[in-house]
Amino acid sequence: MKNTFGNSMAVTIFGESHGPYIGAVLDGLAPGIDVSEDYIRHNLSLRRPAGKISTARVEADEFQIVSGVFNGKTTGTPLTILIPNSSQHSADYEKAERLARPGHADYTASVKYHGYEDFRGGGHFSGRITAALVAAAAVVIPELKKKGIEIGTHIESCGGIKDRAFDDYKKDIAFLADTAFPVLSENQAVKIREMMEKVAEEGDSVGGVLETVVTGLPAGLGEPWFDSVESILSHALFSIPAIKGVEFGDAFEKVNGKGSEYNDPFRMSGDRVVTTSNNNGGINGGITNGMPVLFKCAVKPTPSIYKVQETIDINSKENRELNIQGRHDPAIIHRARIVVDSVTALVVYDICAQRFGTDFFGGH
Repeated sequence: MKNTFGNSMAVTIFGESHGPYIGAVLDGLAPGIDVSEDYIRHNLSLRRPAGKISTARVEADEFQIVSGVFNGKTTGTPLTILIPNSSQHSADYEKAERLARPGHADYTASVKYHGYEDFRGGGHFSGRITAALVAAAAVVIPELKKKGIEIGTHIESCGGIKDRAFDDYKKDIAFLADTAFPVLSENQAVKIREMMEKVAEEGDSVGGVLETVVTGLPAGLGEPWFDSVESILSHALFSIPAIKGVEFGDAFEKVNGKGSEYNDPFRMSGDRVVTTSNNNGGINGGITNGMPVLFKCAVKPTPSIYKVQETIDINSKENRELNIQGRHDPAIIHRARIVVDSVTALVVYDICAQRFGTDFFGGH
């Protein structure tokens, strides 16, 4: 299915940026999972725009769970979440006729759907749809935590400014879970925010790299070849708008070195198998080895910028110039963090359920 992902537990997303609703359906959830609407609201708040470094479009995200939950727990039947759109400025896009915005899916969507797509605000291709993924994942993240599995993502670098590396995973993940600007170093957070504000004043945008850690995964998850942990995670992560690259472990930094430097030596720590380094990012042969899973995502600069750009009129096929109107983010990397966490959580839940069975989770 084109808008569905997962096997044991599948997520389906629907809606358009300027339509009445966006939403998600989770099918295959275990029964008896506690569902906290406050936690869903909290995670949605981490995706919400914030000040000069984000779009002026601020949605309330007043979601409704319309199926699959009874007395605060999952029933095991499909769970459906609806999120109304309440802050659309559709006229901003209607004024632009059918000019293809560089870096967006306007042209490719028109080719695929023969011009019948809802193009306002990017339609079904919009980052707005990721709110539904965030809401859906907020159902499973606490359940993963009960199993000792935790996920955290920070801005590894943005506009050439680097954050510090992960240090104490547990402490860093706890910090990131409650901050809307996911930078571990306080000094670097100030520098990155100031740089974003400067870029916004110039009418331009900036991208960067997100780094994610998943702790507590048991060894043995995943399959060789086509359903490797890297394959499944990459498949899902590349579905997030603006993600243009995924790296596991220290792949790009250290692959030009020697095997003696890149290999992760195995040792025993009590009765547990560990590695003394983690260059492979916690995965060998497509299967988790029990070490933290580490990966990075390249997030491109926001394509909507307030500068004149060359483009075409999709209908007339004539060359045009485009001066974008409307409300746009000078950077989306800080908002994309919770989306990466959420997609990762949905994948991890699914591969755990495949390995251990649906009733690995829930109240049994």
